[in-house]
Amino acid sequence: MKSARLRHPCLLLMLALTASAASGDVVRLSEPVEATETHETFGSPLPEQPDEISLATLLDNGQQYLDQAIVVRTRVAQVCQAKGCFFIAQDGAHAARVSFKDYSFFVPSDISGRTVTLAGSLVRRELSEEQAAHLNDDAGGSDVVRAGAQYEIVATSVRVPRT
Repeated sequence: MKSARLRHPCLLLMLALTASAASGDVVRLSEPVEATETHETFGSPLPEQPDEISLATLLDNGQQYLDQAIVVRTRVAQVCQAKGCFFIAQDGAHAARVSFKDYSFFVPSDISGRTVTLAGSLVRRELSEEQAAHLNDDAGGSDVVRAGAQYEIVATSVRVPRT
């Protein structure tokens, strides 16, 4: 019986995620690399003295920042409720999807509304209608992610304040 359990660990994880998302529980698939009384950091540690830019500045001058190391302080508008595998960063009318480098870490699914600091790089992506629909479903049924060419931040680190 032990070998039967080991053959389907992904199925068990998917069932747990589905049950957790359906019940409104927080999905938390990654442990922080740093945890203090004031914050948790996911991915890798943030640079010691980062030169932060705003999301608005980044998106208004996207070509200038493409594929460069950046640090952004931004509000989290929505989080993927299935796994915490992306979130929507927002600064007024400016918004961008934040994914995680090499799909190597996730953020807790309950960080919407918090202001986070993230390190990563800006890339330009083309999303199909199907990809946009899938991402919007994962974000809780919104229509924030649109098909077409857009900027996306690929984060290597996300520092989340504790509530």
